[in-house]
Amino acid sequence: MSLVSSIFSFDPHVDAWRSKESLRLAKQLCNASQFLRGLRVQMRFGELTRAPLRLLRLHVLEEVVECDWLARAPDPWDAGLSRNVRQRHGSLQALKDAIDVRALLFDLMPQVETAYFRVYRESSDFAREMIVRGYVQRNDNCSRDVHSLVMRAKVLGFHFNLENDILCGFPTEEQICVGG
Repeated sequence: MSLVSSIFSFDPHVDAWRSKESLRLAKQLCNASQFLRGLRVQMRFGELTRAPLRLLRLHVLEEVVECDWLARAPDPWDAGLSRNVRQRHGSLQALKDAIDVRALLFDLMPQVETAYFRVYRESSDFAREMIVRGYVQRNDNCSRDVHSLVMRAKVLGFHFNLENDILCGFPTEEQICVGG
């Protein structure tokens, strides 16, 4: 008989606690996998580009999720359009995706109350720049009556900089230190 199997707990609450913890963990894992599947299936194509979202990081705590992804690349069919139009399409798609990912997350992960989102864009030198970030909460339902995509994103808790309808990156820490 091994030492591990010969140790018994006489406290019935320990087994109940372990089973509740393992059930809660299993439920969180199941919800996270449903979110990942939903992200892959429902967010496979955008309205303005056929490129998929690329998840960079998903960190799930009990009631908080951190999620980072790479914004969709411009659609190859837009290659004949002006650079400004392509960038506007990409910006609108990134905002729509942020709103949709938020809805998907809160729909498929009922234990989550708060989420931190970061959306990055690959620049020409393959560096990533953050274009959208947000601290969003489940109870932010006041955006239902807002028809403007930009205003809906802001009401839901997303932060971004728009210039001529194009998302601009947030300054990095190095740029802030040099500028100030």
